[in-house]
Amino acid sequence: MKLPGCIALALLLTACQSPNPYLYQSRPVPPAPPGAASTFDSSAYPAAPRDFGRYRSWTWLDGQLPAGNNWATPEQMADMVNSGLDQHGLRQARSPAAADLKVSASLRYERRLRQYDDYGGAYYGSGPWRDQYGAWASVPIVRTYEEQVAVVYLQFYDAHDNQEVWSGSGEAYASGNRSEGVTALRQAVKEALDDYPPR
Repeated sequence: MKLPGCIALALLLTACQSPNPYLYQSRPVPPAPPGAASTFDSSAYPAAPRDFGRYRSWTWLDGQLPAGNNWATPEQMADMVNSGLDQHGLRQARSPAAADLKVSASLRYERRLRQYDDYGGAYYGSGPWRDQYGAWASVPIVRTYEEQVAVVYLQFYDAHDNQEVWSGSGEAYASGNRSEGVTALRQAVKEALDDYPPR
């Protein structure tokens, strides 16, 4: 009964001693294409993180002040942005060529839909003072209204490679008189800069 097992084992050992039909061969790596040494594919590597600590000064992109609007003149808008940047340690460069950043500021009016719940109710019954029962029902009514907001957009570009490095926006409700509008725009600029520098 053990003979077939011994024969199978002998055949297996014989098969292991036969020469391997697969031979290892090494071939040289083909040469790189002619333009490979001078071509850099930036998309193949993650962008190096920006060191925002080295940005100390700024100038207006293309020398353009932000446009004025019915709330503020271009000079007032420029003063708001300058004040906001100053609070973040960014000083306006004396010479545009010496700036670390180029700043673009714009303002657009946009419409927003706002919703709020208005709770109204009614009482049914003659009331507990007559030993009777009543019921109070309250149903939320969702009211929607449209309002106009002024949105301040800020964009920062590296002055050396002209790449956009940061952007932010802030909103101001477009209502009230001119002085209230200026105050709201200052708050919108502050809100736009809340996330600078990025963490």
